[in-house]
Amino acid sequence: MAHGESPMAPPTNGSGDLRPERVPEETIREELARVLSSHEFRASKRSQEFLRYAVENTLNGHTDLLKERTIGIEVFGRSTSYEPSDDATVRVKAGDVRKRLGLYYAEQGSQNPVRIELPAGTYVPEFKWELTRPPEPHHVETPVAPAPRRDFKWLALAAFALLCIAVAGAIWMRIRPAPLIDQFWSPVLASTSPVSLCVAYVPVFGLNRDPSSTKPVGSEDFVSLTDQFVGGGDLIATSRLSSLLTRMDRPYRLRIGNDVSFHDLRTAPAVLIGYSYTRWKEISSQLRFFIDASRSPVGITDFGHPTQFTLPNLPPDRHTTEDYAIVSRVFLSDTHAMMVELAGITQYGTDAAADLVTNADLMAEALRGAPPDWRGKNLQLVIHVKVISGTPSSPKVIATHFW
Repeated sequence: MAHGESPMAPPTNGSGDLRPERVPEETIREELARVLSSHEFRASKRSQEFLRYAVENTLNGHTDLLKERTIGIEVFGRSTSYEPSDDATVRVKAGDVRKRLGLYYAEQGSQNPVRIELPAGTYVPEFKWELTRPPEPHHVETPVAPAPRRDFKWLALAAFALLCIAVAGAIWMRIRPAPLIDQFWSPVLASTSPVSLCVAYVPVFGLNRDPSSTKPVGSEDFVSLTDQFVGGGDLIATSRLSSLLTRMDRPYRLRIGNDVSFHDLRTAPAVLIGYSYTRWKEISSQLRFFIDASRSPVGITDFGHPTQFTLPNLPPDRHTTEDYAIVSRVFLSDTHAMMVELAGITQYGTDAAADLVTNADLMAEALRGAPPDWRGKNLQLVIHVKVISGTPSSPKVIATHFW
């Protein structure tokens, strides 16, 4: 397809004028500029870069570059060893771009003469004229004879058909399955009580000595700072979850450190975030998959037995190139309430776990092989994530358990 232009039947404007069969490049670039400057795309630099890369390569005749692996390397900075099967970043971002385009053309861009579309299953965009209704020609009204009575019968049939369509649509809206992310959270949000977002404090040692001292620093110069600091990954995860609950119009309460009691878990559904697994060890250690920080190397156990899901080369500063995490959704018999736990071995895994449970596309991919009745079961998902330049990539589910 020359210069990335999509052939279409030339639309008419009601007076015999015809627009070009293909959308000119200049018109496409003008439309791209409008789309990228819209509020749907201004908030996401990655979405802007993705769409600009796809459009420019299509216009330049380089659609061969619009493959998942190439986009991952060129747009998202993945290494040359990047494997799409291990990282769904490109697929997820493509879905996000399609959603943003749909929102843009449903509102701000609804009157634009041209549309940029990214069809499902491909990364090659299409450019189409927006067919608008031609203006009615001016004419002088002339008396019209009354319509025969039999026309009312057809009007009645047409009205009945429209009513049937409307009723069928309403029924479909009621019986259609909810998105998987809503199904995941449905048991947690069934209670009318506000959800407790629980974050534990991270132990930190601060240097406490005379700045003018010239003596070597020793262990006695450090003091434990408790109940003051929260992990960075926990903070990002809490932000993701609070945004999700706000979009769902569900109340929540943020509880930090010792502010969380066993009574809280009895009275409301709770989400334990990140390092909470150390504070609530007596709960999470009863589950099949558990992050055992007492082992060396630190890793995930399976019914108490070691697994290959470990970080044998984890440095003291915990800056790692990969991480593992556990997502648990469990009805606790002790508290008679739902609990969700998101815990990574490091902060990167916690961040990725929160990304999974708040992103509809990631959740759909994670639950692709789940049993049909998973919605009413307890579940655990073990995820693996690569960490690139201090940022976790899209998580990949590597083990599941439903019961």
